[in-house]
Amino acid sequence: MLNRILKLLLVTCLATGTLWAADDPFAGKWKINPSNSKITDEMKVEAVGENKYAFTFVPGAVDTIVADGTDHPTPDGTTLSVTTEGPNNWKVVRKKDGRQIISAIWTLSADGKTLDDAFTQYQPDGSPISVRLTYQRSAGSSGFTGTWDSVSSSGLDSGIELAIQPYEGDGLTLISPIVGGTQNIKFDGKDNRRVNQRSLEMTKTSQGQTRVTQMEVSTDLKTLTINVYLANAKQLATILVFDRE
Repeated sequence: MLNRILKLLLVTCLATGTLWAADDPFAGKWKINPSNSKITDEMKVEAVGENKYAFTFVPGAVDTIVADGTDHPTPDGTTLSVTTEGPNNWKVVRKKDGRQIISAIWTLSADGKTLDDAFTQYQPDGSPISVRLTYQRSAGSSGFTGTWDSVSSSGLDSGIELAIQPYEGDGLTLISPIVGGTQNIKFDGKDNRRVNQRSLEMTKTSQGQTRVTQMEVSTDLKTLTINVYLANAKQLATILVFDRE
């Protein structure tokens, strides 16, 4: 599900490295370029009992719940509910500490080969980020069960912005709804490092999954490209391209 895409940049490390100039090439305000960006996502739904399903939104992490519209605890400390709203419609809701953080309406096509996902993620202040993706069936034969793959750029909100400011020497502060508000980043030269003045690479491991985030500013300093993928599933890379405002 798109929660792992919209939280791509949640990376914070502890150590400080070499100082860089105050006019850091990453610093400034950036606006998403949907036509040059690419969201890649895969999810799996498996029937494991009467009205009971195993959902895999991230490789290696499985949420197994009954689709009865009630909140069920999941291994990551959130709850997940699935409500059947019609023969080809499911509503999927994830909550944390009782607060709704994700809402998605799934609509299955008449031939069962396409799944439309109208996805909304809610920020701590309640403001929404909406994305619409269309998945194609790559495994399974009927209903919502099966493997679903999506590669799309049209679902991104063209109003998404990212502000970047210097932080404590060589660090950076990221400000955007896609990072959950404000994130401060420092670099240790290992898992989180500046490859050069215009390129960064950061890794974060959570629940056994390692996420790699690569950020690079173009030579003319007008474009910021963010490439994010799971270390064991690089083919599912998502590319976000921003233009300098």
